[in-house]
Amino acid sequence: MTYCVGMMLDRGLVMMSDTRTNAGVDNVSVFNKMHTWEVPGERAFVLMSAGNLATTQSVVSMLEERTKAHVDRAPSLFEVPSMFQAARLIAETLHDVISEHGGEGQKADSSFRATLILGGQIAGGPPRLFLIYPEGNFIEAGSDSPFFQIGETKYGRPILVRAYDPAMSFEEALKLLCVSFDSTIKANLSVGLPLDFQLYETDSLRLGHRSRIQADDAYFQKISSEWGEALKNALESLPDFKLDG
Repeated sequence: MTYCVGMMLDRGLVMMSDTRTNAGVDNVSVFNKMHTWEVPGERAFVLMSAGNLATTQSVVSMLEERTKAHVDRAPSLFEVPSMFQAARLIAETLHDVISEHGGEGQKADSSFRATLILGGQIAGGPPRLFLIYPEGNFIEAGSDSPFFQIGETKYGRPILVRAYDPAMSFEEALKLLCVSFDSTIKANLSVGLPLDFQLYETDSLRLGHRSRIQADDAYFQKISSEWGEALKNALESLPDFKLDG
């Protein structure tokens, strides 16, 4: 399992992913789930993945190869004219990979499934954020749904729903995401540090700050500790339930 979040702000895009993969409790590894491409001044893309690791690595490898040379005359992320077409290209690639390796029938396909979040901007259009499904279709974020989650989504969602504000700064958004990821990590052992994050500033047309939060990161440890204490204090401040009789 994994956990990834892509978030739209007035200022731009914030993307964060964990790095844990596991094939049982005794086989836990660290893999990068965030991939980027850019042509500075023209376009920038961030892609995050959840699901079958072989499927997502195949998709990323195919997309990467196409940016360097024409492969079977397939289009490239560096050639598509819009973010919509970029999402369509990636969705078709994902669907093709699953269909090729999934065998016959829905049951066979299920073990090769993967879900993706794509964010970025191409010159002439606004920043856009898409959630891409293994069936090869996708939806776009907007004012009603300004962030997407994939993987183990339920534990980290409540704080996002309650505290998200499109006007928040990158720093505030990263603080919010750290709380969301900490809640998920506490509740599910299949999600874990390190965490990768990537920032993209609207109309910069180049990738912004990227970093990895390690398990011993002092800021994340402080967020985890103080958020837990704040929740306890908030609970204690609420009135007790009154039993009749």
